[in-house]
Amino acid sequence: MSRVSSRITLQDVAREAGVSLATADRVLNGRAGVREATAGRVRDVVARLGYRPNAAAARLARGETYRFCFVLPSGPNVFMRQLAEQVTNTAEWLSTHNAFIDLLRVDVFAPEALAATLEGLIGRYDGVAVVALDHPRVRSAIDDLTAAGMVVVTLVSDVPSSHRRHYVGVDNIAAGRTAGTLIGRFAGGRQGAVGLIVGTPALRDHAERQFGFTQVLSGEYPSLKVLPVQESLDEDHRTQEIVEQMLREVPDLVGLYNVGAGNGGIAAALAAFGRAGELVFVGHDLTDDTRRFLLRGVMDAVINQDAGHQSRSAARVLLAHCSGEPLFDEQERIRIDIFVRDNLP
Repeated sequence: MSRVSSRITLQDVAREAGVSLATADRVLNGRAGVREATAGRVRDVVARLGYRPNAAAARLARGETYRFCFVLPSGPNVFMRQLAEQVTNTAEWLSTHNAFIDLLRVDVFAPEALAATLEGLIGRYDGVAVVALDHPRVRSAIDDLTAAGMVVVTLVSDVPSSHRRHYVGVDNIAAGRTAGTLIGRFAGGRQGAVGLIVGTPALRDHAERQFGFTQVLSGEYPSLKVLPVQESLDEDHRTQEIVEQMLREVPDLVGLYNVGAGNGGIAAALAAFGRAGELVFVGHDLTDDTRRFLLRGVMDAVINQDAGHQSRSAARVLLAHCSGEPLFDEQERIRIDIFVRDNLP
């Protein structure tokens, strides 16, 4: 019976090869002082047993530690609160790998504040994961971090023109196109206007969702006219005011797409005007509120990204780049999930 490779230890390799633990370690780490015949025997045993070094144990043995900082938005965005909770959970797992996480909450809608926060991290951490604003000052701060030898990962919202090492998040153009297809199909051939609300187009994820959405509606659903985009800063009260104004001024309003947060404000506006369940309403992120709106028929669909997967993926990416360990692209791909009332988890 073959042994499971994850249970094979360096002690097993040394015993099978008939060498000391110190000799096996020297061969595995490419150090001199071992005869070629002996080294070849150790390598043969490694291949036969499928031994894989335990990187965390090796770091512990060498006394290596890594410290990472996750920079997330402050404010009322429920998904970002979920992400912060998942970062805390991820920190517990990461500590077993001799790596540690600090969490900062910053107003990412304020580029100067976000950039200043990032600049203040230079020399304090090995890596940073940040929900980033695509702004020249923020881009420069990210580049300064990488120039200082730190690994930077953008999380949820990307700054692709920066020197960041990796982006962890969904394909937001595809997410916006998905929203366009959902609203177009749920509208069922009706003609009229569709309201489009973003937190801020300065967040690249919001801008890309907007682009994908309008691309689909203008190209595939010509009977639906997208209204000029409205900016909510992800705040419920702003979102409610925007939608109430649409309901007053746009008699042929048939649908709403909310790119960011503030879905509670939309639900409140629809209820106040007696239009809940009448308009097609699609938004993002499965939260307690959006789950309730789906169950009550206020929302038709929610496009979701798994906060836990994103947090763990960002941590794995930072750890891999700092330690030189391999990355598995399939594991780090963040899926776009679509939830309706009938498939809620």
